[in-house]
Amino acid sequence: MNMSQKMAAEFIGTLWLVLGGCGSAVLAAAFPEVGIGLLGVALAFGLTVLTMAFAIGHISGCHLNPAVSFGLWAGGRFPAAELLPYIIAQVAGGIAGAGILYLIASGQEGFSLAGGFASNGFGEHSPGGYSMQSVMICEIVMTLFFLIIILGATDERAPKGFAPIAIGLGLTLIHLISIPVSNTSVNPARSTGPALFVGDWAVSQLWLFWVAPIVGAILAGFIYRYFRAAE
Repeated sequence: MNMSQKMAAEFIGTLWLVLGGCGSAVLAAAFPEVGIGLLGVALAFGLTVLTMAFAIGHISGCHLNPAVSFGLWAGGRFPAAELLPYIIAQVAGGIAGAGILYLIASGQEGFSLAGGFASNGFGEHSPGGYSMQSVMICEIVMTLFFLIIILGATDERAPKGFAPIAIGLGLTLIHLISIPVSNTSVNPARSTGPALFVGDWAVSQLWLFWVAPIVGAILAGFIYRYFRAAE
């Protein structure tokens, strides 16, 4: 695959992740009487990754996430030269997904971005009121384990064909743990899309949802290198 094909796949995949995951939170989480709630939103995020891993994994590797790209690079599984093009495509896809979601959601009478539009935050903008320190720790640790799952499930020694299931369920579990803490990012592109529409506090706090996931992902890459070296 050439780089333009890989970038297109990452764009489409990240668009789907934001539209499906954040869309479930904005449109369906608290829908009258049949809202899907926290469990449904967590499952929706996992399903976006699972479905796209089968759809575009063979084209781009289905990163859909700058932190994943950095983690795979740190783990020796992704070339540094492709980091910037992948990240550009992922962020663009995240913004496009949030844009489509805005066009849908704003068609309802009374819609307001004051509800947060599934943005990530800390302090008064954390769903559970968690501090910046708690959110930072949570995002680093959750992303670290997400990358350990990805690196392990896609290792050539792992059972073939099951990686998308492990990765999708892993992301679901991460959301079940951390939605109350930060609304769950573990993905700078996912955080950037909604934040740009909300503006204000969402943009001012966005730095944390770039720094923490990338730190966690790089740590995971180095840990997995240790596992490989131990052979």
